[in-house]
Amino acid sequence: MREIWYVAYGSNMYAARLGFYLAGGCPPGGLRTYPGCRDPRPPSRTRPVTLPGGIYFAGESRAWTGGMAFYDPGLPGAAAARAYLLDVGQFADVAAQEMHREPGADLDLVDVAVASGRATLGPGRYETLICPGRLDGIPLLTFTAPWTAADVKWRAPAPAYLATIARGLREAHGWDVDRIAGYLLDRPGIAGTWERESLARSLRTHLDG
Repeated sequence: MREIWYVAYGSNMYAARLGFYLAGGCPPGGLRTYPGCRDPRPPSRTRPVTLPGGIYFAGESRAWTGGMAFYDPGLPGAAAARAYLLDVGQFADVAAQEMHREPGADLDLVDVAVASGRATLGPGRYETLICPGRLDGIPLLTFTAPWTAADVKWRAPAPAYLATIARGLREAHGWDVDRIAGYLLDRPGIAGTWERESLARSLRTHLDG
């Protein structure tokens, strides 16, 4: 394999946000500076995709504070996502930064994840690779936690993090604020913590401000 579709379902759905993983730097509103990839070129292609299952929010983000987005293929429904076509080395470097490791080494378990649908690199929050299928004959790969949504306590994300996810949903899928708010309100960790009107108002402030 020379290329992989990296599937983002959280803040990296927003292309400018992913750009900091590729080229390095600290994104606006973030608390973390990224070293970037060995190859900082932008993705050669990008496509909106939908994954079976869903996302939920849990833990404590070092970059945003508040809960982080995780993908659980066992949840009911579907998860809106965005696929970026990267070379295998770029994908490895993006994954390393999500795992809070230094980029620069290829992932030995990429082939295992593609062949079996899943591979665990370690016990950390984004150290489990999942291959939900192929697009144009090229494997789709994403990373998430080794646990399921039912195994952890859910936690609401920070407004700035939600706004970045919303930018990605608008950019990748063309959704308006009301549809984005409705989608997010159904996610564990957000459900029950926001009213629809207040979430839509917060998103509009960030997206249109």
